[in-house]
Amino acid sequence: MISKIRILNINIQSLSKEDLLKKLQKGVLVTPNLDHMVKLQKDKKFYEAYKSSDWIICDSKILMLMSRFLGKPIKEAIPGSSFFTSYCNFHKNNSNIKIFLMGAGPGVAEQAMWKINKRIGREIIAGAHSPSYGFEKNDMECKEIVKKINDSNCNVLVVGVGAPKQEKWIMEYKNNMLNIDLFMALGATIDFEAGNIDRAPVFFQKVYLEWFYRFLKEPKRLWRRYFVDDPVFFYHLLMQKLGFYRNPFY
Repeated sequence: MISKIRILNINIQSLSKEDLLKKLQKGVLVTPNLDHMVKLQKDKKFYEAYKSSDWIICDSKILMLMSRFLGKPIKEAIPGSSFFTSYCNFHKNNSNIKIFLMGAGPGVAEQAMWKINKRIGREIIAGAHSPSYGFEKNDMECKEIVKKINDSNCNVLVVGVGAPKQEKWIMEYKNNMLNIDLFMALGATIDFEAGNIDRAPVFFQKVYLEWFYRFLKEPKRLWRRYFVDDPVFFYHLLMQKLGFYRNPFY
């Protein structure tokens, strides 16, 4: 039995990366961070996507630290970007695992596919597609993407188009992809694998400042998220600690 830690309105599973790699076979995996936690207070469809997910894994070291503040520590933070690298390495010799990458900018998914396959030594990534901007609003394009995924004969799908878009898209279309055993919503992972975005240096990761490194790289895009939107999380967390937090959707 995997223990679960309640933070605001979701239950986060507490387990090590090693255990997750061994247990993760089927279902939908999402990886909450502070930004997700804030969105989960005001976006009901995003919340429903989370509620229907099978694997809710802590992506953030700050979120892990805040679980200690609540007196219910999460065992380990497992950032989705580094986890996917470990997942590919773990299944290096497992020919039953065939992955489709869907996300990132034009040509980036294909670049990530090439790099991963070269590193692993086999075609573990059997398909890749970078959708157009606003694709989620185009039913015809979404159906074409679903067909491309189905035709690839892959059984693992990584969607990296940002939250909450990726989680909502999986929830809406997963029942049309019967060959897919495992869906993973992994944000910027495809960009990381392609080398399009650099991971934070180890120092920033160790002192819980990976978010700040990303801000320094993309200040115009991220300043509002990190300095206006996300701090609301700490207010909600304090309310939970004091016993006053209420799920906005109940």
